[in-house]
Amino acid sequence: MSEGDVRRIPTGVADFDSILGGGLPTGSVVLLLGDVGGGGLEFALTSAAKIGIVKEFPETRSFMLGHAGKDGILPEKLNYIAFSRSREDILREVKMSFNRDFSDSLMSNLVFKDFSKNYFMKTVVPSSWTDSDENAMFSDKKEDGLMESLVSFLDANAPGSLVIVDSLTDLVVSDSVKFEDVVSVMKGIQRMAKKWGAVFYVILTDGILDNRRQQMIIDSVDGVLKFEWAKFHHTSKRQRYLYVEKFMSVLPHLDQERIARFATLITSQSGFVVINTERVG
Repeated sequence: MSEGDVRRIPTGVADFDSILGGGLPTGSVVLLLGDVGGGGLEFALTSAAKIGIVKEFPETRSFMLGHAGKDGILPEKLNYIAFSRSREDILREVKMSFNRDFSDSLMSNLVFKDFSKNYFMKTVVPSSWTDSDENAMFSDKKEDGLMESLVSFLDANAPGSLVIVDSLTDLVVSDSVKFEDVVSVMKGIQRMAKKWGAVFYVILTDGILDNRRQQMIIDSVDGVLKFEWAKFHHTSKRQRYLYVEKFMSVLPHLDQERIARFATLITSQSGFVVINTERVG
């Protein structure tokens, strides 16, 4: 298959997609590794919001996705998986952070799956704290384990989809989930994503794991986008940066253009934006 035949799902970050040749190849599992507030979650939400708007209003395609991304394929579904936060909490945060078009798009188009009941089941957190309308509907049913429930949800919903996993950090710090099981499921997702034709954004806080375990997670995904804060010398000003740490189908494009990193900005009106491309030499 030639590069021109590769099916790509746009990220919605126009300047990034222009480097990628239109977006991320379907079947990609991408780790969004970063500092707290570094932009990983905002990147994923911007992507989902813009794709959702285009699905509802096809005439906005060129404006929302840019020249490079406008010819990409749109996922059939937009899935958002959360382990410790409710749908209401996430949507409230989005509403306060982004413009109304973005928040309305996410409210209308995201298929939320709240695993908090499974996640907190074996902890000191009472079930009354994790009950939601969705969980209450199934309160009398026997609960599967967290990882088994996750796999079942993905089997039913991941094909042809964009999937945001918020977040892997919740899983790797949990005493009730074995780290080896997390790695195994991630490797399984990486394998199945190709058959599903899906793109996964998996969020992980940088440094939450020791180097060995973090590398095990990195080895189980196709690509790693790193989001970090940098402080300018002699000033209090801070800047967010995006690096591509691992991605076989992306790095050759960056090497050819001699791109070292992307300076980024997060605004309420446009979400996650690349404001400058910094080159080597």
